[in-house]
Amino acid sequence: MSNDQSKTNLKPSWLKVKAPSGEGYAKIKETMGQLKLATVCQEAKCPNLGECWSGGTATIMLLGDTCTRGCHFCHVKTGNPQGVVDPLEPQKVAYSIAQTPEVHYIVLTSVDRDDLPDQGAGHFARTIRKIKQERPDMIVEILTPDFRGDEDCILTVAQAMPDVFAHNVETVERLQKKVRDPRAGYHQSLGVLTKVKKINPSIYTKTSIMLGLGEKEEEVLQTLKDLRNIGCDVVTFGQYLQPTVKHLAVEEYITPEKFKMWQQVSEEMGFLYAASGPLVRSSYRAAEFFMKGVIDKRKRENTHVASQIT
Repeated sequence: MSNDQSKTNLKPSWLKVKAPSGEGYAKIKETMGQLKLATVCQEAKCPNLGECWSGGTATIMLLGDTCTRGCHFCHVKTGNPQGVVDPLEPQKVAYSIAQTPEVHYIVLTSVDRDDLPDQGAGHFARTIRKIKQERPDMIVEILTPDFRGDEDCILTVAQAMPDVFAHNVETVERLQKKVRDPRAGYHQSLGVLTKVKKINPSIYTKTSIMLGLGEKEEEVLQTLKDLRNIGCDVVTFGQYLQPTVKHLAVEEYITPEKFKMWQQVSEEMGFLYAASGPLVRSSYRAAEFFMKGVIDKRKRENTHVASQIT
């Protein structure tokens, strides 16, 4: 497909999705609405909302719905929240999870909060701990901002013991300035994932790459090499979709066959898991279903070893 064709509003057939429905979806939507919790699923217009919510996975966006940065691909609104934070949000999130047994895998993400002294790291940590108190069986994945690479902030979050620590590089190195806010960056993002492994090697790390922004195959391959070199465990690939006419245009619609190729390449390179498809997003049920199996298995093995020792 030519670039001129790809920049039209005509999407290929493989990008069509069904409207969200189902009892699990309805229950989660009701609970989130009652407690006025923002979900990135809704804010970012994720195409997998129905699939994930119906399957027991929910992604909650902490720290409000206004981001201090302005990435050119993102639909979340930008501005200055002026330090406003809901101090009860960690309790509200934990309560909502306790009241929603349909959810067994929770992803916590947030807008960037450069206006806060700790950029929201303490808020992340409190929310993780509250959830674990309410639902010890709950698997908690976090998808964080870059915290400007501040190791103290990353340490604060990692010490709360999330099961998966995700941070997205978003695109290849060459396209970073075109795609992301100037305060973000390729090496800064790699640094976040590196520091997590340095702090606690047992935490699984994860990242996501958008395709269709004009990247070259050799650049994607180099990104994968860079991620493996820092021990990143999981990678996801998805099609970039232009949320509004004010955002970056789609340069190319990547075929399902090409996505399958990247999954195979990633797994051959040693990633624990790779989710790759046109509608795959950072928080995607297929990847989380796999991670749940891996994490549950490790918990069982640790329990067995502890029982043998005692």
